Amino acid sequence: MEFRFNEKEEKLRAEIREFVKVELPPNFIGKAFEDEITDEDWAFSMSISKKLAEKGWLTMSWPKEYGGMDASHWERVVFNEEAAYWGIPGLGMGISGTAWVGPSLMLFGTEEQKKKYIPVIASGEPDGVWCTGYSEPDAGSDMAAMQTLAIRDGDDYIINGQKVWTSCAHHARWLWLACRTDPEAKKKHQGLSLIIVDMQSEGLTVRPLENYVGGHVFNELFFKDVRVPAANLVGVEGKGWSQLMTALSFERGTAITTTAAAQRILDELVMYTKGTGQIKQPAIRQKLASLAIDIEAARAMAHEVVWMEAEGMPVLHEPSRDKAFGDMLGEKLGRIGSDIIGVYSQMDPAAYKNRWSRLRGAVEHLYHYNIGFAIAAGTTDTQRNIIGQFGLQLPRAY
Repeated sequence: MEFRFNEKEEKLRAEIREFVKVELPPNFIGKAFEDEITDEDWAFSMSISKKLAEKGWLTMSWPKEYGGMDASHWERVVFNEEAAYWGIPGLGMGISGTAWVGPSLMLFGTEEQKKKYIPVIASGEPDGVWCTGYSEPDAGSDMAAMQTLAIRDGDDYIINGQKVWTSCAHHARWLWLACRTDPEAKKKHQGLSLIIVDMQSEGLTVRPLENYVGGHVFNELFFKDVRVPAANLVGVEGKGWSQLMTALSFERGTAITTTAAAQRILDELVMYTKGTGQIKQPAIRQKLASLAIDIEAARAMAHEVVWMEAEGMPVLHEPSRDKAFGDMLGEKLGRIGSDIIGVYSQMDPAAYKNRWSRLRGAVEHLYHYNIGFAIAAGTTDTQRNIIGQFGLQLPRAY
């Protein structure tokens, strides 16, 4: 395997870094969840999203016929690494659309759906922001247990039920909804479908779910006789489980961004310890070195997945492996970073106007929000089950 990037890829890297210098404030560090930022920051993210779209970077790996650049797998890696490292805003708030809704529509959507939704996603406009409705109060890791119902009524579906932990729902225009269209199916994996829902639909209520540090990332969704055109059904009715698994594989296959963001925080920690003199302590150096090793291992695993895709090899359990490792890395980085910075790691830069915060609140943010990161797209134990079944060929326990 060649570990060096070619001239074209390095040129792209240089272009992205120049974009960062021009468009972002000095020493900017973005947040992993852009849906918890202020209205002012959200507007800034949307402006950057539009500029990324104009450059073709927002959906650069998409085929040209769908508004992409038909970029290579490795060009996509370069962009994702640089965007995550420098914290370029305007990506996370639309990640549902660009990372899994768009690619899934290319595979399963009708021609009408492709023409209507894919250009909007690629535009970087507010109407291109999506959220994803999977989890329910009684259906989390056991996603097949979902009970939100969509019953056919002439040319419409009537939807009733509840979704929970829906990130970005308070900003999104469209919902990528997994629901049950056949309540009489013999097996719970059967009778599920994917449906596109307009977030402005009558009967759909969005309620914020603030986390334990007061951040508004997630939401509850309540459906009461919400009418959606039957034309919004994605793929074949009742066959949504396989489509859902494909969409989830797209969602879990973003390990390179987690790794690059972790590298940025580590680099900031190294500079911080040099400035405070803590770098002279053997115990601190050992902790930083341990993080460096883990980040490099995570990066190698993420690159392996890209290499497999580029070679046309099937990718099954590897994204789950990378996500599980990345979740543990995030927890370790947040803990060690908090130990190094001390009580100042608890300072919210927004509340204290940066006077007492360190590293622009990056460690504080990671420490508090990693719990949510580790649950999103499936818990670590869920990922381990996938690794055991498909990677190690172990028998199912149930």
